[in-house]
Amino acid sequence: MSEIIETQAQRQQEIVNPYQNPVQTTPADLLRIAVEQGADLDKLERLMDLQDRYNATQAKKLYDEAFAAFKAEAVKIIKGRAVTDGPLKGKSYAELHDVVNAVTPALSKHGLSSSWKLTKDEKDWMEVTCYLRHIGGHEESVSMGGQPDAGGAKNAIQARASTKTYLERYTLKAITGLSEQYDDTDGRTPVDESVVDDWVAAAEGAGSLDELEKTWQDGQKELAKTDSLAVYNRFKVAVLESRKRLGGKK
Repeated sequence: MSEIIETQAQRQQEIVNPYQNPVQTTPADLLRIAVEQGADLDKLERLMDLQDRYNATQAKKLYDEAFAAFKAEAVKIIKGRAVTDGPLKGKSYAELHDVVNAVTPALSKHGLSSSWKLTKDEKDWMEVTCYLRHIGGHEESVSMGGQPDAGGAKNAIQARASTKTYLERYTLKAITGLSEQYDDTDGRTPVDESVVDDWVAAAEGAGSLDELEKTWQDGQKELAKTDSLAVYNRFKVAVLESRKRLGGKK
């Protein structure tokens, strides 16, 4: 009698509960079944493509979950480098290692990692691409370019290294969606990009070195009010390029 009861109980356990989530059939399952049934090559290739798209979708979901968890860490980037000369003297900014040291622990905690590649290396233009990867396989990237920074009596190698470091810093901040504490505004009104554009245009349109020098003196005083190193560097690059263009023209 007890054997009959045990058998009935086992059968009841084997009955599928209609309210349970059904087992999901993946493209890998379909591919396995197709192979077992001797499917032709065309069908197998289409199933393999379907599997690739499925894997990419799953990897993107894992990336999004990891990135959301990373953002919840509320990473803070501290400005660790003080400016000792020029119109921004007394201000500070975060160097590349400040940004890397701030974001790396939180990225690694959630299976994310960052890296850079010099994707364009021409005489007058450089481009750096920052990649953010997840262990699940998904990857995203952001690129930024600029001219070699010839200011400050740098030699050719130093000029390129300076720009590369600058681009690495800003692309990493861009792809992680982070900024330095009080970045861009420092508690003041945000930078009016049209004002920056006007001074850059004035430098690029200067007809003589004397005119360019006056533009430089007036512009750096005005743009120093923004307390933005990025704005100052953009204007400086425009002035340096115009000096090369004008040569000895007074």
